[in-house]
Amino acid sequence: MAAQEPERAESGQADPAALALQVITEFEAGRFEQAHARFSPQLADLVSAENVTELWLGQLDGQEICERGPATLRARADGLVTVTMPVRTLSGGIDVLMSVDGNGIVHGLRFATAGEGGWKAPDYVSPRRFEECEVELGGRDEAVPGTLTLPSGWTRLKARMKGGVPAVVLLAGGGPFDRDETAGPNKPLKDLAWGLATRGVAVLRFDKATLVHAERLNERGFTLADEYLPYATAAIEVLRSRGIVDRDRIFVLGHSAGGKAAPRVAQAEPSVAGLILLAADAAPMHETAVRVARHVAGLNPGPQADIAVARLAEQAARAADPELDPATPASELPFGLPAAYWLDLGRYDPVGTAAALGKPMFIAQGGRDYQVTVEHDLDSWRDGLRGRPDVVSRVYPADDHLFFPGSEPATPASYQVAQHVDQRLIEDIAAWVAR
Repeated sequence: MAAQEPERAESGQADPAALALQVITEFEAGRFEQAHARFSPQLADLVSAENVTELWLGQLDGQEICERGPATLRARADGLVTVTMPVRTLSGGIDVLMSVDGNGIVHGLRFATAGEGGWKAPDYVSPRRFEECEVELGGRDEAVPGTLTLPSGWTRLKARMKGGVPAVVLLAGGGPFDRDETAGPNKPLKDLAWGLATRGVAVLRFDKATLVHAERLNERGFTLADEYLPYATAAIEVLRSRGIVDRDRIFVLGHSAGGKAAPRVAQAEPSVAGLILLAADAAPMHETAVRVARHVAGLNPGPQADIAVARLAEQAARAADPELDPATPASELPFGLPAAYWLDLGRYDPVGTAAALGKPMFIAQGGRDYQVTVEHDLDSWRDGLRGRPDVVSRVYPADDHLFFPGSEPATPASYQVAQHVDQRLIEDIAAWVAR
């Protein structure tokens, strides 16, 4: 079946908003091949119709769409138009971002969690105790924006008398996250930044390059190191340049894949005082991807879910192949990540790297987490760091992957409910850093 022609404006150019709505309608109807036919050759090589199927089904989690739009348009210097189309369900939803041209061709596609709607500072935060400013990290062509949060008032005065406050660099999880790690109405890294700053800890967080420079990164093979190291080390330098910060007490806090990357950051930057690993995955990422996909498919079983899981399992097997060809198209590998990414991961042992550092560590795990678990991940960290008195590991039984406390089994849909990071975790981190 041929793709329907997008509506044309009087100028003869395709209407970007109408095109985006048509593509989303095709996604809803399960016509992923038809939607894929609208992709530019470059985008089609990077992202297969099966990839789009997996991503769409994973983001919506089987929920019925109740609202689409209105679209927001942004003209770009390269002649493309970026369309942001809100797609809402009863419990949240996503934003679909497409870069399109005047001929109705889609050059870029990204699914993002729904915008700020409804985030409010948690009760354990006192905005009067800190101040924030914008910073820029990385080289000019691939710089990313970030936010520096510094204690103020009496805390700042006491810090100057005692050599400065401790500081933490935050690393978001895998994927194109913003500096707050926004998930639906939630901002777990903002909770952490404001909660720690309220307790006298300086914090620097930043938008990931996979969000700011996604198209550029897709043009070449990039790795976990490219995703995190340049920006984390630049963040450490920014903190070291601030007089209020104790240069000898700068820590790296990584969540999920950011936790996997954190030992690599400390390996590259010996001045790091220690690591804080929150739901840090230790298992091979391709294995975790398939396990989680099967879990999510079990929540909403059906033919489409089975197809998506089978396709991901094929991609994961390809990524795990010791003979993986560096020229393998990203569309044939999990998450559309290039072969270079998987080859690099295959050579990286996060637990072994952490053990060799000889630095203190605070490792936390949520008991309700189905993505990173005690069995598959925390036990590996504990085994590899056994006997180390400078390593603290704690399980927060009520917390999920984002360290939101609760009593019900965690699901993707639960991230669309407004929540905040467990106050106990923030207090434990602040106390550990202060020691």
